[in-house]
Parts: sequence; structure tokens; C-alpha cells
Amino acid sequence: MKLFKLQTLKSLWTLKPPSRTFHGHPRLLASDVYSQYQAVRQGEQEIPKYFNFARDVLDKWSEIEKAGKRPPNPAFWWINGKGEELKWSFEELGFLSRKVANVLTKVCGLQKGERVVVVLPRVPEWWLVNVACMRTGIVLIPGVSQLSAKDILYRLQASKATCIVTDDTLAPAVDSVASECPILKNKLIVSKGSREGWLNFTDLYKNQSADHSCVKTRIQDPMCIFFTSGTTGSPKMTEHSQGSLGFRPLLSERYWLDLTPADMIWSTADTGWILASLASVFDPWVFGSCIFIHRLPQIDSTTILNTLCRFPVDALVGAPTLFRMLVQNDLSNYKFMNLKHCMSGGEPLNPEVMEHWKSKTGLDIHEVYGQTETGIICSVFKGMKVKPGSMGKAAPLYDVQIIDKNANILPPGQQGEIAVRTKPIRPLGFFSEYVDNPKKTAESERGDFYVTGDRGTVDEDGYFQFIGRDDDIIISSGYRIGPFEVESALIEHPAVAETAVVSSPDPLRGEVVKAFVVLSPTFSSSDLESLACDLQEHVKKTTAPYKYPRKVEFVQELPKTVTGKIKRNELRNKEFVPSNRNYVKTKSQDPMIIYFTSGTTGSPRMVEHSYGSFGLGFSICGRLPYIGHLCLQQILDELDSLRHHVKHVRYCLGGKSTCHLPFTRSKKLACE
Repeated sequence: MKLFKLQTLKSLWTLKPPSRTFHGHPRLLASDVYSQYQAVRQGEQEIPKYFNFARDVLDKWSEIEKAGKRPPNPAFWWINGKGEELKWSFEELGFLSRKVANVLTKVCGLQKGERVVVVLPRVPEWWLVNVACMRTGIVLIPGVSQLSAKDILYRLQASKATCIVTDDTLAPAVDSVASECPILKNKLIVSKGSREGWLNFTDLYKNQSADHSCVKTRIQDPMCIFFTSGTTGSPKMTEHSQGSLGFRPLLSERYWLDLTPADMIWSTADTGWILASLASVFDPWVFGSCIFIHRLPQIDSTTILNTLCRFPVDALVGAPTLFRMLVQNDLSNYKFMNLKHCMSGGEPLNPEVMEHWKSKTGLDIHEVYGQTETGIICSVFKGMKVKPGSMGKAAPLYDVQIIDKNANILPPGQQGEIAVRTKPIRPLGFFSEYVDNPKKTAESERGDFYVTGDRGTVDEDGYFQFIGRDDDIIISSGYRIGPFEVESALIEHPAVAETAVVSSPDPLRGEVVKAFVVLSPTFSSSDLESLACDLQEHVKKTTAPYKYPRKVEFVQELPKTVTGKIKRNELRNKEFVPSNRNYVKTKSQDPMIIYFTSGTTGSPRMVEHSYGSFGLGFSICGRLPYIGHLCLQQILDELDSLRHHVKHVRYCLGGKSTCHLPFTRSKKLACE
């Protein structure tokens, strides 16, 4: 992997805030560990060949701490909401993580490069395993605590992990699939009790020696593998290195967190998300800041607000869902102890939520944008003007552009795909590859750019705005409609707690906007038809009239991935692939259609085609699997589900109106 060269760093470095001192600790510069790499940031020194976050960052902070040159606040502060509380200094974090490193290497026999799946809630052991894996060169694979047995099986088999660490809640699920994972040789359980076939993590690490030497790791060595959300297909394994996770924040200044050793940050992100690693491990600890964690078995708005009032949290990071929940409360009843900076990431945050939060707390919500593959690539930095609906400017070291399908850069205001330049030099913060999937890795790039799969625009000031996933864009009567704008308009209505907007087939317009709506628990109505009309009129007044949802369906909940993202593709597929149709069973050789030839050389002849010869011909782009029993309706249903991959597929059955389905290829197909 090519890394930044000196001239590249010099040309890309644009944000150079002045030196400053810490509040309450005026003798110190912005960060002792951080300042050691100033020459690298300025392009005066090469990026080091070898780097290990535990040795080169955490252990260095431990030395600074011992010398009395760091504020007395802890490095890690954990509570569970039931009276239990734990605080670690950097020295204590180092001591305990070395013990865990010995558990992994001496007890479990794991070696550098082997993989361990860690599925734990927000408990201190998750952080210890993280640091222990850094010390040993073992590759960490985090997973969210809501994983099902099927999810766990998929991750264990795909990753070829030789060890798993989890708790009492998920241990039965692991046991139910362990027989199908022959490579899995160690199971560690974080529990006060014992379980047959498992090693007790707590008992083992408490009895281990703290004498452990950190392995030597190259900056490009794998450190973590994250499974993507799976919003558009099976989750992919995204590999990150010591450089992309650990060294990146040393290179890119304080662009999104802007923390000091005297600050405390709280991220509510699930431990399986990359945001948890960025906001609750690497980026804060680079600056010697304190990471605050609440166990939070469930995301409860009252608990979070009360915690902000009782503890000196300086910065709060959460998903948009968190802030949507918080503004449902009477915020005038809460006085935050120390909160000064709020950040939201994972999905776009509705402008009305930002405005409500600002009006009640006086605090802006700074949006950040990124992906599992890229980390944070856009952000509303501290001190920047906040533009509602914008996810800020490109982060330092990233050249973010809006491009077209030919990888041409589009001018401000023109909608296209959000992309990041990766050639000739690949940004250090980028993922290394999709593990065992070179095809997907190659497909993620177009020309000189990595393509995010998200659509957006950029204005004259360099602020980016998210429109929607490329697959989520709705094309109705020639208009391109992004779901996020419609969702933002709907959520302004007091009856709406949550909503998802997708495309739905329409005989006249090809596609129309459909809204799935979860009603607010404080709202009740027996006349849902009237409410649907009210919501439609509300959207017409809030956005352009052609964007209003012509279909509205009220649901109890929205389908979501294990990381909490709405699965719009699942809702969309249900619209285009009805499951209640009865098919006549046919064989591939059964006659399907007879054509009469034109008769240019004599009487027209009858040409018979079978389901195999004609029907399987619709397996365009190889997207349809071969099946033994076919019927035309099944094929057309499959074409419905491929509507984003076809340019003009036209059909008419049983006297029904002709439907037009979008297709990306120029070839036109007709079946009438």
C-alpha cells in the first residue's frame, strides 16, 4: 500500500491551528505524544515504517502520566448506572492489557495475525481486549451485541477466526453454531460464573503476569476487521491497519474531535461500529483524553440526559437516533455539567432536530460523515459555520469530490457520487481491502477515486450535503428524488417518530415515493387515512410538491441492521417483489412462446421458444440464478427487483398498463 510522501503531506495540509495550552494545565502544549509527530505532519519526516498504537501512544502517555505532565483525570472512566464505577489511568490500562495479552498468547496460544471475534457490550473488558490485540498483533473483529446465531456463524466462518470473546448473553448462540466452525479453537466468556467448554476471561487475566513485550508491527499490518452494515447485501469484511486506525489521528490534526488531555469524551456508539473505535479508542487517546463510557444496556434518553448532568463530559458523540430521542424530552429540566461539543454520525441528522437541540441547549450538533472503509472523511469542525443539512467539509488529508459515472469531477451544486481520490497516493486512513474479496475491492474504485456509493452535492464553500445511497435514489416521472429530504420533512410532523422513504412501482410514473411511518407514542389517531393525507400535504409544503409520498404505510417498526441503520433495500424489495403470487410449475424445456416469422421468403413460420431458451435469456448481467422451473411472471418479478440495473425494460401482461423499469445498460429489451 502506498503511503503519503513528504510532498503529498505538504500539499494536502491546509488546517494548521495555532498552538494552545490546556485549560487547567497551562504548562503543556496541545499534546506531548501528538507533538512528537509534528515533523511528519509538516512533511519534514517520512511516515515511520513500524508503528504500534499500544507501544507508541498508550505507553508514551503512561510515561508522561508518571512524570506528572498530564492532568489527573483518568484515561478511562466507566459506569453501569447501578452504582458500579471504574477508573483507569494510562498506567493501569497498560498493566491490565498486558495481562490480557498473555491470556491470548500463552493460554489461548494465539499468534500475530490470527483473528479473534469480540462480541461484548459496553464493558471494560472490551477495551482491554482491544489494547491486548494491539500489543500482540492479533487482529480484532468487533461485533455488535445484538448479533443472532446466524450472524455469528457468518462472521466466524467468513473471518476464519480462531477465538471468540463474548458474554453470558451470546454464549448459547455461539455454542449452537460452534460445531460448524472447525477453525474456532478458543472460547472466552466474560462472566462471573463458569460455562462448560468456555474459558473464564476474568479469572484468567487476573491470574496472569503483567510482563509482556509488545510485538513489532509494521504500519500497514492488519489491526482490525470490521463487518460492514450489510444495508445493500451481505456484510463485507473491511480490513484496517495499524496506520489507518492508529497513526491516522497523529497525521490529521484534531480535525473532528479537537480534544486535550483535560477533556472527557462520551461516545454512545455500539462496540461493533467503527465509530466506537474512532471516538472511544484511537482518536481520544492520541490526545491523552479521558474516554467516558456508560454501560447503557438500552439507549434511554432520560439516562443519557441525567448522566450529562452528573458527569463532566465535554464532548458527546452519538448516532442521529440518539439526538432524535433526546429532543423528545423537555430539555429545560436538565443542566449539563460540562458539555461543550456535540457530534453526530452514521446517518444524516434532520435539520429540525439540530435546530431544536440548539434552541434548548445552546449547543450545535456537528455532523461527521464517513464509512467503515474510510473512517471520517467529512466533518463540521469545531468553530466552523454550521449549515443545517450539511455534513461539513472534507477532512484534512482527504480529497473529497462529487463525480459522475465516468469519474469526472462535477461542479458545485450538481448532484453526483461522493468519492475520495485514492490515486496516485492512497490515503493512510483508508481500509486495506475487503478481505478475501478482490472483486469488491476493485469495484469500489472508479478512475482515480474510491466511490462511497452515496450521492451528494457540494456548494461553493466546500460544504457537502448527503442526498442518499445511490441505490436509494427514487426516479419518478424523470425526477430524481433523494429519500433523506422527504424523511426530514416527514419527521417534522408531530405524529412521526421515525420514517423511511423508498421507491414503489407505479404504472404511470414508473416509480413513486412511498413512506413507511412509525407513529410517535404520544400521538394517537383512529383515522389513519386522514393522517396520511395530512402528512402528504405537509411534505408538499416543506419540499418541492413532486417529492411528496404518494403512498404512505404505517408500521410498528422499521427493519434495521444490527448496527441500527434502516434497511431501506428490504422495504424496497418488498415493494417490487410481491411474495403472494402463485406460480404455475413449469420445466425449462416447456414451450413458452411462439413467434411468427416475417414471411419475407414465403409463408410465415412458427418459431417456438421454451422457458429455458427464452426465459433464461433474461438473466441479464448474470444477476438471475439458473432455476429448473420457470414462468414468465417469475422472470418479470426478478426484473422488478433489478430495477436499478436495467435501462428500459418494458412489459405488458394480462391487459395491465405498461411499466417502465430503470436499467443502467443502453440495450433496450421488450417483452409484450
